[in-house]
Amino acid sequence: MIALSLAEVATLTGGLPHDIPDPELKVTGPVVIDSRKVGPGSLFAAFAGENVDGHDYARGAVDAGAVAVLATRPLGVPAIVVDDVQRALGALARAVVARLGTRVVALTGSAGKTSTKDLIAQVLQRKGPTVWTPGSLNNEIGLPLTALTADATTEHLVLEMGARGIGHIRYLTELTPPSIGLVLNVGSAHIGEFGGREQIAQAKGEMVESLPAAEDGGTAVLNADDPLVKAMASRTKARVLLFGEADEADVRAENVHLSDAGQPSFRLRTPTGCSDVTLRLYGEHHVSNALAAAAVAHELGMSAEEIATALSGAGTLSRWRMEVTERPDGVTIVNDAYNANPESMRAALRALVAMGRGRRTWAVLGTMAELGDEALAEHDAVGRLAVRLNVGKLVAVGGREASWLQLGAYNEGSWGEESVHVSDAQAAVDLLRRELRPGDVVLVKASRSVGLERVAQALLETAEGEVAGR
Repeated sequence: MIALSLAEVATLTGGLPHDIPDPELKVTGPVVIDSRKVGPGSLFAAFAGENVDGHDYARGAVDAGAVAVLATRPLGVPAIVVDDVQRALGALARAVVARLGTRVVALTGSAGKTSTKDLIAQVLQRKGPTVWTPGSLNNEIGLPLTALTADATTEHLVLEMGARGIGHIRYLTELTPPSIGLVLNVGSAHIGEFGGREQIAQAKGEMVESLPAAEDGGTAVLNADDPLVKAMASRTKARVLLFGEADEADVRAENVHLSDAGQPSFRLRTPTGCSDVTLRLYGEHHVSNALAAAAVAHELGMSAEEIATALSGAGTLSRWRMEVTERPDGVTIVNDAYNANPESMRAALRALVAMGRGRRTWAVLGTMAELGDEALAEHDAVGRLAVRLNVGKLVAVGGREASWLQLGAYNEGSWGEESVHVSDAQAAVDLLRRELRPGDVVLVKASRSVGLERVAQALLETAEGEVAGR
C-alpha cells in the first residue's frame, strides 16, 4: 500500500481520529482484518462478525505494530472511528486506486473466475508488476483488501468480482473502476439466489456497464461461445473484444486436443499473430479460461508469442482447484473440492476421463449448493453424465442432493457397485482406502460447504503414512 498519514486515512474514510497522538504518523504496512496478520505500520480494520468482534482484538493489534484501528467506536487505542467499517474500507481502496492510476482488470462469471484470474495474473506478471486477488477473496471485503496491497510500482491490478444478487458487481466496480472488464460465462452457480439465468446475466453484465467508453480506453472482453455473455455487447460503450472457439472470436483457439494426461494444447490466434500453447493445467475447460487471459493480455499489448509462452508456463495458484497429486503407489488424486456447480462438475468429469485413459476412474462427488428449483434435475444430470462418460466408480457423498447424484447414475444404467451413496466424507475415505488400487485416478469435487477436500487430504496422508512405515 502507498504510505498515507492517519489524517489522510481519516479524510478518505470520513472518519474521526480518536486517541491518535500524531495525525501525521503514516500507515506503511498492509490493511488487515485478522489481528494475527498485523505487522509494523499496519492498519487493522475491526469487523464485527456473528461469532467474533474485531474490536476485541484492537489492543493486541496495536501492540503487534498496527498504527491505528479502523473501528465503529473509540477503543482506548489509536483509532479512526467510522459509521461502517466495510464502507470505509471501500472508500479507502477507491481513493488509493485513483491515486495510483494503475490499469485495473476486473473479471466475473459463473464458473472459472479464480482459475482465469490466476492465469491473467501470471501472464501479465511477465509484462510488469501485477497485484491480483488471492484465492477467491472477491467480495465487498476481499476486493478492497486486495486493491490496498497495490503500490506505486503496480502496473496491473487484476480483481476477481463475485455476485450473489443484482447490484453486487456494480458496487465492486465503483470501488475499483476497471478499464478492462471480462465476463466469462453465465451458468447455474447461485441460480437459486438469483432466480434464473437471465437474472444472473443481468447481474454479471453490470461489469461491462461500468466500463469507460471506447474512446476513453474501456474494453469489454466477452465470451463469444456463450450467447448470454455475447449479448452484453449491447450494454456497454466500451470497445468489445470477443474470445472463444467461435469463428467470430477475435482471440480464439484452433486445433484443440488433449494429451494422454488430460492437458490441453491449441493454436492461439490473435489479431496480431498466432502461436502454439500447451497448458500445464488439466481439462479442456481451461482452454476457454486461457483464451480469456490471452484476450486481456492482447489488449494490454502483448504479442501472441509472449502470451503463448506465459500461458504454457502458468500453473495453479489457488488451492483445491484441479490439484493433481500422484501417490507413491501410482494412485492419482485430483482435488477440485473448492467449489462446484453443474458446469464445473461436467468439466471436471470430462477432465477425469481424459486423465484416466486406460486406468480405473473414481468420481467422489458431493452436493452442488444454491441451485434452487433446479437442484434435483442438475444432480440427476451429473450422475447420468458420469455413466455416459464411463467413469469407473461414482461415490456420492452427503445427504439428499448427493442421493440424487447416485440415483441419476442408477437410472442411466449404473449397476452393481459402479455407483454408491455414502453418508459423509469419512465414509467415503473408508471406502476408498479399502478399494483403491495402484494406478487409479480419483476426482474429489463438491460445493465448498461440503468440505470434501478432507477426502483428498486423507487419501494423500494415508499414502504418506504407508511409505513412512515401510
